[in-house]
Amino acid sequence: MDNTQEILALVAANQRRAMEILRELRLREAWQEAGAWAEVVGSLRSGLLCRHLDIDLHVYSPAPLRVEESFAAIARIARNPRIRRVEYGNLLDAEDCCLEWHAQYEDLDGRMWQIDMIHMEDGSPWAGYFERVADRIAAVLTDETREAILRLKYETPDEEHIPGIACYRAVLEGGVRTWDEFAAWRAAHPVGGIVEWMP
Repeated sequence: MDNTQEILALVAANQRRAMEILRELRLREAWQEAGAWAEVVGSLRSGLLCRHLDIDLHVYSPAPLRVEESFAAIARIARNPRIRRVEYGNLLDAEDCCLEWHAQYEDLDGRMWQIDMIHMEDGSPWAGYFERVADRIAAVLTDETREAILRLKYETPDEEHIPGIACYRAVLEGGVRTWDEFAAWRAAHPVGGIVEWMP
């Protein structure tokens, strides 16, 4: 049975809801008030948000990045009673060169959304990179490859955490179209660390 229309309707609904959450939480404004600016990246930016409910933001501050300003922005966001949990990681001395924030938001239907905010200096080697990746992916999609990606995402079991970039690369570069092909492709192309790939 072809459930393509069901999948496309789910994606459209989740994309709309994600944008509503961005506005409700005033995510961009919270970071602006801390002297930074936020850009949407990942599946929301590329239009490929499916079953895994996540909103990815890259946040930029002029150097030097101040931890206290990052905390100030998160304090504004966490005032919303639907933010159920916030986790913090300091990776300024790692390859990522950033502060990581992971917030959980519970929507009116009781669904949990993961909001990942990666805060870095404007001069970071990663500044703007993942925006370009998402824009490039969106630009090269055809109806057929978009549906193939969304079907793989839709069929991914809840307990499996597969980075979206693996799915995009498998379809766009590897010609993968089915879940079995995807499993074989992932076995041959393990993902580790930051994936530097764009079509």
